[in-house]
Amino acid sequence: MKSLLDEQRNTERSEGEEQRERGKCEAMRKEKEKGENTPPIQKVKQKKNPLKILESMGKELITGVLDDLVEKDVLKLEEEEKKNIYDAKLQDKARILMDSVLQKRHEASQVFVKTFLNMDKNSTNIQAPEKIMAGPDESEESTDTLKLCPHEEFLKLCKERTGEIYPIKNKNDRTRLALIICNTKFDHLPLRNGADLDIKGMRGLLEGLGYSVDVEEKLTAKEMESVLWGFAARQEHKSSDSTFLVFMSHGILDGICGTMHSDKKPDVLHYDTIFKIFNNRNCLGLKDKPKVIIVQACRGANRGEVWVSDSPATLADSSSESPEDLEEDAVYKTHVEKDFIAFCSSTPHNVSWRDVTKGSLFITQLITCFQKYAWRCHLEEVFRKVSFSFLF
Repeated sequence: MKSLLDEQRNTERSEGEEQRERGKCEAMRKEKEKGENTPPIQKVKQKKNPLKILESMGKELITGVLDDLVEKDVLKLEEEEKKNIYDAKLQDKARILMDSVLQKRHEASQVFVKTFLNMDKNSTNIQAPEKIMAGPDESEESTDTLKLCPHEEFLKLCKERTGEIYPIKNKNDRTRLALIICNTKFDHLPLRNGADLDIKGMRGLLEGLGYSVDVEEKLTAKEMESVLWGFAARQEHKSSDSTFLVFMSHGILDGICGTMHSDKKPDVLHYDTIFKIFNNRNCLGLKDKPKVIIVQACRGANRGEVWVSDSPATLADSSSESPEDLEEDAVYKTHVEKDFIAFCSSTPHNVSWRDVTKGSLFITQLITCFQKYAWRCHLEEVFRKVSFSFLF
């Protein structure tokens, strides 16, 4: 009897073990099937979001830059600067603080670039996706030719910004004129080396914009005024829709130097004279039409040895200036009378700079920004882009 019970228990135990084994096998089979049906993205470790990657990289870079700025005392304010901020009216404090910081912008930008280039490549385990790494760089875009606005885009802009755009005459009917006055050699002032490159660059730009360009050189102030009166009287302006006037010479605060200028005998074409000649009373052919004035000339004095100054003043300071120190070269624009816009290469009382091998910094940046942005940006916006190019 006992033997029969033992045999029954063994049989039941064997059947139970077989059922458990079958259950395990079934579970493993289902798990395997589930794995085979799982999408690939769930089988492997999920890839990191590209935006998170860039965010992490940006935080690391910014932290390094801020550490370097603090370490090098770039953001440290002098006692005089602190006093100016303290004594200022409440509404002026933010502006004065911003001015103090902007004066250090070149040093700060150098710290940023140096930190960026010296970042430890192994400081992070993340890598940008190939698509991001291989993306096009706007700086690589060719800007040696003028980019024209597609006809469809032009029609769209005219429709969207009606009332903001001056009337544009048909290309086959208009007779656009532009004038470049450039003085390079002077009786009593230094030779403006590199000015020929400015003439070539501006002529090419204006011709690309559809203007017939007149170039006048080696003129006294009286001769410049005579040329301007003659240009203002040209009949072609009646069938034109705009004009450009470009002046490149040595200069002082309120005008452009003629070839005979000296401290004892000034030879200056005053800016007021230019606006008077081309206002709506004296230049009827350009009445209610945009008149763009570009001035590459100093409006004060400073020192430069590697970079040639367009100031006629004799300068006593013997210290050498480098491009990084050209903080006073921020460009300047102003509106005078109706339909005028003037863009100058320097602020009042300051110099303008010229590279003897490449031409003027201002003219070079102006040409580049026109080539790159004129097809889609308002003229004032193009000028702002030129201004911003001098911030770093």
